[in-house]
Amino acid sequence: MIIARLIADQASIGSELETRLERASDALAKAGTPVALAGMLDFSGDVLQISLAEGQPVAVADILTDHFGGCDLLVADHEIEMPRLFVSDMDSTMIGQECIDELADFAGLKEQVSAITERAMRGEIDFHSALAERVALLEGLEESAIERCLAERIAPVAGARTLVATLRSKGCRSVLVTGGFHHFADSVAEMIGFERVVGNRLAVADGKLTGALDGAISDSATKRRVLEEELALLGEGARVLASGDGANDIPMLEAADYGFAYRAKPKARAAANGRIESEDLTAILKLLGIPQSEWVEG
Repeated sequence: MIIARLIADQASIGSELETRLERASDALAKAGTPVALAGMLDFSGDVLQISLAEGQPVAVADILTDHFGGCDLLVADHEIEMPRLFVSDMDSTMIGQECIDELADFAGLKEQVSAITERAMRGEIDFHSALAERVALLEGLEESAIERCLAERIAPVAGARTLVATLRSKGCRSVLVTGGFHHFADSVAEMIGFERVVGNRLAVADGKLTGALDGAISDSATKRRVLEEELALLGEGARVLASGDGANDIPMLEAADYGFAYRAKPKARAAANGRIESEDLTAILKLLGIPQSEWVEG
């Protein structure tokens, strides 16, 4: 059984939605995954649910995207349930910025660092070497620039606090796992409501960044490992939600029951069975089937 949910543009609800659904149904049937049932969710008038007897979630998501455009969607191989664990990336996912790019601006190096970040997130270059190269460029920057950067540049994306607060009210644990830095992530986690933080640490000496890291690197393998560690504590049957935007999030997204690529780079989007193209993370709450009357403002 496959359950697909997508958020229909209010302007397309009606005859246009019916036309798109008909064309998508034809494409799904040709792919060997015929639609068994389709209709709007009673408690969320803009969420279309489609039931299929069989299929692969990512393949179904691709077909729906082809016919409904850049919509927010989730496809699962089971009835969609409330997750008990939420593991998320930070940069360009829970916050709207890449922290290292913004910090580099204080050293006059934003353009150079941003170019490396973009290639790493697209999976075009190795994450470890890209991280080391960018951190090295920050050598000599005053540690105080981090506090300024946090205060002046870093902010949660729309719906981030509500997403985490609502999940927590439903008994879901939230963990922030980033390839970024504790200097930022600890404050972001407190700001949004995450219960645990895993990330990299910038080395500091005499009040300045040394251009190196302090301790082990937090990377794509770390993200998946943390997900698996947390899941093991919850026991068999617990559903996992994950979100991220870059290539280094792929192992985590693939390991989750509901892996959401948030306004993501192509490789991450292609690997995910959940996709958010709008800006507001409360779209995830809609797709999980949580009525807006039960949302908790963070």
